[in-house]
Amino acid sequence: MTLTARRIHEARRRIRGIAQRTPLLHSPALSAALPGEVFLKLESVQETGSFKLRGAVNRMAVLAPEERRRGVITVSTGNHGRAVAYAAHRMGIPAVVCLTDRVPEVKRRAIAALGAEIRIAGATQDEAEAAAHRIAEAEGRTMIHPFDDPLVIAGQGTVGLELLEDLPALDTVVVPLSGGGLAGGIALALESADPGIRVVGVSMERGAAMYESIRAGSPVEVEEYETLADCLSGGIGADNRYTLDLCRRLLDAVHLVSEAEIAEALRFLFREERLVAEGGAAVGVAALLSGKICPSPTDRTVVVISGRNIDPDRLLSVVG
Repeated sequence: MTLTARRIHEARRRIRGIAQRTPLLHSPALSAALPGEVFLKLESVQETGSFKLRGAVNRMAVLAPEERRRGVITVSTGNHGRAVAYAAHRMGIPAVVCLTDRVPEVKRRAIAALGAEIRIAGATQDEAEAAAHRIAEAEGRTMIHPFDDPLVIAGQGTVGLELLEDLPALDTVVVPLSGGGLAGGIALALESADPGIRVVGVSMERGAAMYESIRAGSPVEVEEYETLADCLSGGIGADNRYTLDLCRRLLDAVHLVSEAEIAEALRFLFREERLVAEGGAAVGVAALLSGKICPSPTDRTVVVISGRNIDPDRLLSVVG
C-alpha cells in the first residue's frame, strides 16, 4: 500500500467513534518559561491512555471477515497492546499480545482486563516480535504491527490533521520518537499541507533505535535499558519498510534527552499543568526545558503528550 496524505484522511473517517479527537491546550507554564507560545496535544486522554488507539483501530477496521474470525496478534511495550486489546474487544476479534518481561505490571494488567491473551516472549522487543510472527503463522492470526504498517501510520497521522484544524498558524511540532509511526504519520500529514511546519522527534538517550538508524541510514539494533521512557524502547525491525524512510525524509531534527531531563519534565507537567504523563510522553517537554529545542519569540510550538500509562508508584517516586 502506498502511504499518502489521502490514506490519513481515510483513516480519520474509519477511526471515528472508537478513537477520539483529543484536545489541544495552551500551556501557560511552558509559554512563560520559553520563548513563543506552547501548546499541548493531549493524546493521553484517549480511552486506552495513548495515541496508539488510532493506528490499531485503522488497521483492524479493514480486516476481512475470515481474518476477524481467526484473530489478531501483536507485539508491544504496553500501549499498542492495550490499544489492540481494546479495539479487538470493541470489534469482537480474538487477540493475542506478545510482551517482553520488561513491560510494567500495570500495563500487563490493563491489557488482560480487556480480554486479550498475553504471552511473555523474550527479554527484548525484537525477540517478542519474532515470537509474534511465528505465532501468527502457526495460528493463522493477522499481525497488527505497532508502527511499520501503512494503515497504522495513517491512523497515527490523524493527530496531524487535528493540529492543522485547531492551530492553523503552527510553526513546530515536537513528537516522541520510538518506532516512528506517530512521528512519521504526523510529519506526512503536516508536510502535505504546509512543508514549512517543522517536525522534531525526541527520544531518550538510553537505547534510541530510530535515532541511531537515521544516523546510520539503515536499521540499527540497540541494547534495551531500564528507562523512564519505557514506552519508547525497542528496535525498529531489521526489515523496516516505512517508518525509517518517513523519519529520515520528513523529520527536521531529532534530539535525545537524559533520564534526569525526563524526570524534570514529568515533575513540571504534574506540578505546573496538573497532567499525568508517562516518561516517553514527556520527552518533548524535556527537550524544551533543557534547551535542546529553542523556539523563537514568534513561534507557536505544539508538544504531543503521547500517553499517560505510567505506574502510579513510579510517578510518585519521581514527582515527590
